[in-house]
Order: sequence, then structure tokens, then C-alpha cells
Amino acid sequence: LKLIWAYIKIGIFGFGGGYAMLSLVEKAVVGPGWISETMFTDIVAISQMTPGPIGINSATYIGFVAPGAVNPEFSGIGWGLIGSILATLAVTVPSFFLVLYSAHFIRRHNESGAVKAVFSGLRPVVVGLIASAAIMLMNAANFNPNGITRQMWMNIAICAVAFCLAYFPLRFGKKQLKIHPILIIILAGITGLILYY
Repeated sequence: LKLIWAYIKIGIFGFGGGYAMLSLVEKAVVGPGWISETMFTDIVAISQMTPGPIGINSATYIGFVAPGAVNPEFSGIGWGLIGSILATLAVTVPSFFLVLYSAHFIRRHNESGAVKAVFSGLRPVVVGLIASAAIMLMNAANFNPNGITRQMWMNIAICAVAFCLAYFPLRFGKKQLKIHPILIIILAGITGLILYY
């Protein structure tokens, strides 16, 4: 019930998409101790790599893991599947009805000054929430989970190289080559396997 209530609140107040709601998710599931900070960053990474919105993917994964972490009686695949389904529904159903009503309301009042003012106020908030998610993920659990300094610098280097490959096109003479994000994910995974296995 606590998991469902937490995700209903996330579904209602999670403006700006998955990245903007990450700080809400972290406070709701890491704060009570349902999952560790390291597991949260792993779930975020998996949610980014798998198809679908990050908010729904993370709800599915956390819903699977959290019941067993809270109470050993709720461990097992059956409880995990129930937790996944309930957390996913709890985060999507309120949003669905809010968007349905909002779209109808905005279509009727799209020239209203009040509606324009609300959206003008929401834009910087969403940017701030996305920035806070980025800062939140720059933590020891993500870059230095084992407390080894050399490993931390290798993780920062992998992050920097992945960013450069995604953002800057490679130049071969007069040609420019933009590397696909899926290839960057695969290369980063292979690099991690070579460095840490």
C-alpha cells in the first residue's frame, strides 16, 4: 500500500517526464530504505537502456524489488510481479486522467492568459527538476561504489568519452559521423566488462 501511494503521488506530481520525476522517485523509494542508493542508480541505468519511458520502466523495476526489500515475506517472483504491476499502474493511471482532462481544458482555454502563465511558470521548474536529476546521479553510488579512487577516475573517463561520442560528431576528412546512442551503450558496456571483470 505504501508503494502504491508513493507512485500515485509521483504520477500526480511528476511534471516534465521521467528525468524530472527522478528526484521524486528517489525520495519516495530510497528515503524509506526500500532500495539502496546504488540499486537506484542501477535501476535508472537499466531504465534508460530499455525501451519505454524512464518513469514507467523504473516503476516496474522498483515495484519488483521493493516488496521483498521491505518485508522478506514478500520476496519471490509472484510478489515481485504484483509489485511491478501495481507500481506501474499507480504511476500511469493518475497521469493518464490528468493529461486527458488537461488536454480537454487547454483546448477550450488555450488563449487564456492564466493558462499561458501556468505554462510559463512550469517550464523553468521542469528544467530545474531535470538538472537536479542530473546532479543527483553524480554521486558516489554511481561513480565510486567500491570506494576505489582509480575506479572512480575510470568511471568519470567512461562518462566523458560517452558524452563526447554522443554530442560531438567524429570527423573523417570532410565527412562527419554521428555515433548512434545504442552503439555508445554497447561500447560502454564492453569497456566496463573489460575494466572491471
